Amino acid sequence: MAPPIDQQQALDRAVAALLVVRCSGHPADGQRRYPRWELDNASLRRLLQRGVGGVILLGGSAAELRLRTRQLAAWASEPLLLCADVEEGVGQRFEGASWLVPPLALAGIHATDPALALDLARRYGACTGREARQLGLNWVLAPVCDVNNNPANPVINVRAWGEDPATAGALAAAFCHGAQAEGVLTCAKHFPGHGDTASDSHLELPLLPHSRARLEAVELPPFRDAIAAEVAAVMTAHLLLPALDAEHPATLSRPVLTGLLREALGFEGLIVTDALVMEAIAGRYGASEAAVLALEAGADLVLMPGDADGAIDAIVAAVHNGRLSLEQLQASLERRRLALGRCPASDDPSAAAPLGRLSNGPSGPDQALALELVQRSLEQQGQGPVRGGPGVNLIRLDNSLACPFLSATAPALALPAAAGWRACLIDGHGPSPWSGDGEAPLALERLGEGPVLLQLFVRGNPFRGRADGPDPWPAVIRQLQAAGRLAGLALYGSPYAWQALQPLLEPGIPAAWSPAQMALAQGELLGRLGFGPGPSGGTAPGAAVDTDFTD
Repeated sequence: MAPPIDQQQALDRAVAALLVVRCSGHPADGQRRYPRWELDNASLRRLLQRGVGGVILLGGSAAELRLRTRQLAAWASEPLLLCADVEEGVGQRFEGASWLVPPLALAGIHATDPALALDLARRYGACTGREARQLGLNWVLAPVCDVNNNPANPVINVRAWGEDPATAGALAAAFCHGAQAEGVLTCAKHFPGHGDTASDSHLELPLLPHSRARLEAVELPPFRDAIAAEVAAVMTAHLLLPALDAEHPATLSRPVLTGLLREALGFEGLIVTDALVMEAIAGRYGASEAAVLALEAGADLVLMPGDADGAIDAIVAAVHNGRLSLEQLQASLERRRLALGRCPASDDPSAAAPLGRLSNGPSGPDQALALELVQRSLEQQGQGPVRGGPGVNLIRLDNSLACPFLSATAPALALPAAAGWRACLIDGHGPSPWSGDGEAPLALERLGEGPVLLQLFVRGNPFRGRADGPDPWPAVIRQLQAAGRLAGLALYGSPYAWQALQPLLEPGIPAAWSPAQMALAQGELLGRLGFGPGPSGGTAPGAAVDTDFTD
């Protein structure tokens, strides 16, 4: 016999509250960058009215986000969890807020001055939490607690706070203290540790073949530190650990989520899955079944199921048929309620203003913090300025068509252009610049004459599948030096690429590395190489860009 309608509706809404769906920070449907994953407004509003309890946002400006979060709250009948992947500050995802150096930059500072690094990590967290709250977010999906002890890791890389457990744990805990003191929730990820993997769970299911003893020594300590810092939530990893569960990925594993995280580590907060649309899960389980399995394993919240309505219906059916108990559901709802209770009501005196405090950019202290982090983490070899120019400004990046750090006025383009250097981009979309010769891989005749300033944007990123990209940069360095054409090297991102290329440089070749890639880092690094600020403080209009590698 079916339960009464009012009981059925209450159960439906209770289940819906445990879902977190994704939408764009832009207000209009036509502005969505990733419509495959971002709900249109009609669907979003309907799901919120059905009772869906959380939204993850991506894209848009800080001002748009402030209005968007208000809109979502108005559409929902209950308080929402509003979150974003802002691991490098709110400006990483929402233009106009503070974009900070990647967390791994602070690991280098920690090696020489631990007290300073811990203070910077706390301030980093405070900046992130404060700006998130000012824009209407109450949940920051950071810090990454993975130990990036595998340089070939294609997806964690500079997102981690350290390459050893002690550094990663101490800095992640400091971030939690700073952010949560500003009235937002934080989230330690990706449990039980995604740092020592050579594949990307966005694309496939990674295997972590380590024993429980090894996990206790390397992967788990940063999560213990975050739990001690009262982190509000822990996010699961989509990876297989045969030592704990030979059948299910960690996200769907009761031995991992309940046995290890809840019982062994004593975590009492929210357990949230990583996005269920990632191929490590979506390629193996149906969207509805994955949501049920995650809750069976001990998760409280389901992030980005492939079909939100189907997931709600499947979870409700699992309660009716006994796979999931009402008691477990109520326990998850109570943890969610307690988490939201940690977020105080807004005391922002500008709340009545439509765009708020960040409508004209970050505060002076936060701008100073962003610059200090860039300056302290930057490394330089040789003394600038770059000599022998103007010539070719050869820039390598993943994708110039969707590149938030390389607009037409970005310093990497504008500062050399102001000095007469002609830009050429390598981004995988234009004709290949490669000759096919392993010893001299770059087709120099396609670049034109003159010295070459080599600017490389290289870091691990989701969906790329590689940490360093496929390009033969050591051979390029040797080739350009043999031809007498290497004027300088600017590297942004991976410390491992810098460690591989820097020893190959001849004495006197000016070079610098920043773990960050945004405009602030570009301007500071190129300033070290002798390129002065453009007419607008680091930008120069009309920078010529050539993507076809012809004269």
